[in-house]
Amino acid sequence: MRRLICLLAALTAGPAFAQKTPDPKAEAPVVAPLKGESKTVELFDGKTLAGWEGYADLWSVKDGVIVAKNTNPLKFSTYLLTKEKYTDFRLTFGAKLVESEMHSGVAFWGKVKPDVSKNPDADRTAHTYAGHLVMFPSGYGMYDLFGRNSLPVDGKPAVKVGKQHDWNEVEILAQGNRVRVAVNGVAVVDYRDPKPETINAAPIGLQLHSNSVPQEIQFKGLTLETFPKADKLLTVK
Repeated sequence: MRRLICLLAALTAGPAFAQKTPDPKAEAPVVAPLKGESKTVELFDGKTLAGWEGYADLWSVKDGVIVAKNTNPLKFSTYLLTKEKYTDFRLTFGAKLVESEMHSGVAFWGKVKPDVSKNPDADRTAHTYAGHLVMFPSGYGMYDLFGRNSLPVDGKPAVKVGKQHDWNEVEILAQGNRVRVAVNGVAVVDYRDPKPETINAAPIGLQLHSNSVPQEIQFKGLTLETFPKADKLLTVK
């Protein structure tokens, strides 16, 4: 009996019985891009914030760029949100971190979530967002706001090509449950979400991150293609 027990233990201890670390990409289902009219939309007219919603004292337009700036502390991140909702899209834009070292980002596929506090008016949460976030230029990667938090996306490739206090050219391609990102002509993210049920038609939001110090970030360009015709990043050199 003892020999039999030892033999069974030796067999089950072999590599064939070793547990494998789950691969987030392997587990994600492949959701095909949605069908719809492919058209180009200029989200920013270069002069006004027409088509957007956000706090007027935090978002403005100066010299043809959108300026996000706070001087007082922000308890919650706040967003400049498109009035229109989108699912599959390609968004190209420029972004520049002017003051502070805090990252910014572009949010999508979620929902406006003003109920993050018991006192929304006091905490300025009318334009808070819950959903997917592509981060830049500090802390590159992706985040699930008010959900899973950090998503398994390696930010190192973006760090190599990104510029901390200069203009970065960014392309976000969101199709089905797949998100691809290019920074300054280099592909840096290819992520397929294992939970496609979290994806919704939703506003696109530019982020001004919560912070205890003054900060400023600028955006320009902001050209969007709905239901992209090309299944690839177009700015990759």
